[in-house]
Amino acid sequence: MTKSLRLLALPLMATLSAAAAPNDPALVTIASGPIEGSVEGAVIAFRGIPYATAPVADLRWRAPQPVSPWTTVRETKDFAPVCMQQMIPMDEPQSTSASEDCLFVNVWKPVSVSARLRPVVVWIHGGGLMNGGSASRIFDGATFANNGIVTVTLNYRLGRFGFFAHPALTQAKEGPTGNFGFMDQIAALKWVQANIAKFGGDPRQVTVVGESAGGISILTLMGSPAARGLFARAVVMSGGGRNLLAPKTLPEAERFGENFARSAGISASGPAALAQLRALPAATVSEGVFMAIGKVPGGDTYVGGGMIDGTIITGATEDIFRSGKQARVPLIVGATSDDAPIGARPGDKDALFAAFGAEQAAARAAYDPDGRLDADVVRRAMARDRAFLEPSRFIATSVARTGQPVWFYRFSYVAQSLLPSPGARHASDVPYMFGTVAARYGDKLAPRDVQLSDAFHAYVENFARTGNPNGAGRSAWAPFRAGDKVLMDLATDGQARMTRDPFAARLDVAEELSGSR
Repeated sequence: MTKSLRLLALPLMATLSAAAAPNDPALVTIASGPIEGSVEGAVIAFRGIPYATAPVADLRWRAPQPVSPWTTVRETKDFAPVCMQQMIPMDEPQSTSASEDCLFVNVWKPVSVSARLRPVVVWIHGGGLMNGGSASRIFDGATFANNGIVTVTLNYRLGRFGFFAHPALTQAKEGPTGNFGFMDQIAALKWVQANIAKFGGDPRQVTVVGESAGGISILTLMGSPAARGLFARAVVMSGGGRNLLAPKTLPEAERFGENFARSAGISASGPAALAQLRALPAATVSEGVFMAIGKVPGGDTYVGGGMIDGTIITGATEDIFRSGKQARVPLIVGATSDDAPIGARPGDKDALFAAFGAEQAAARAAYDPDGRLDADVVRRAMARDRAFLEPSRFIATSVARTGQPVWFYRFSYVAQSLLPSPGARHASDVPYMFGTVAARYGDKLAPRDVQLSDAFHAYVENFARTGNPNGAGRSAWAPFRAGDKVLMDLATDGQARMTRDPFAARLDVAEELSGSR
């Protein structure tokens, strides 16, 4: 090569070298193209990686479609928008805006290189399938990654964008319909299977973790043939297990969709109706659908969750677990001690206890033994037990009967700055599991808060590594057996210990009312 040609080639060679940068740990090439994250201490964070193309225009209410590949380095240093929703104040406020273009994942990995692939945690956020997202400092994966676990958080379509049916959509035969939010979660898990090794993660050691609607999602995925083989372990936090956001039939769901179309001024049918629905402004589609405990968001114009389509959802979660047809994977399951009292309705105590029929005396003994409690206190306790606490025990029992290992817990701890309190509220356990209590409580953080967080986080880390939450330096957590009245209590004094369930009698009568015995 002549001197002049060498001089001309130098800029090109430098450009190619910079693009490849084989020794730059923040540069990773995934199936769709090269991406660059940001080094943050001992962790590299990749935020806003697309796992599917934007579900907009003609792709609104379609199964997630593959991403168009790119060739130049794509920066993935900032969170992408969360999925379109009517934004409300939440415990986990999002640090970005909402958009229909929202199908993104975030990944945290250690800077250090390991000769062996590392375990993976995938987080599915809550929010009633209507709110929330992955752009929250509470869901930061750095604590897991600092301890050698690759962590993924994801967005999925919410509200009417994620859960919608209409006769025109069914007639279009564009593929699976209705459960678009769950399809997104499955697509994200398939993305993990295809790409996580590039981040040093082991696709054979994926643990899905979710709280509230995220827990409901995991129970749904455990029952879905479409999600088989996409994860090896599961952690379900306050995910119900009986009738919480129970799926509708497709005809029922279509009626909700027709009601919404009429409310938006759409009277056409067939392709014309579908075109008009897809042309609606995003704000119109999300209007009136948001977390609202005690009333039905969207009224008769929002289906409220999934639907039985025979592909993604083949039946009610309760029926699938009772018959042992769920994915046979190790499970941690539990709820908070003062979980959300969903379904609590006004009424006097006599009416509340009358609902238990022949078990009325047992219910009184369990909920109000001396007859002095206020009706509202009793009502809220019953609602919590029926929505979260007893269903979590039902799930543990169902899994134990299949021979799969399952660990049952109750999160009773309350942050020192929130005392006095009747118990641990819904979602209050999330920052403790993530190890992000400092982000939640700031200068109000107490040593005992950190102590309890270290314990809960360590149990989940151990579980992600080995399929068993037990490890050195922690109180032994015994697997749950059908009929057990004991559990792991993440207790009010900041200790984690096996104990007899103080709510066992209450859960027994709630189980009787469910007709499960």
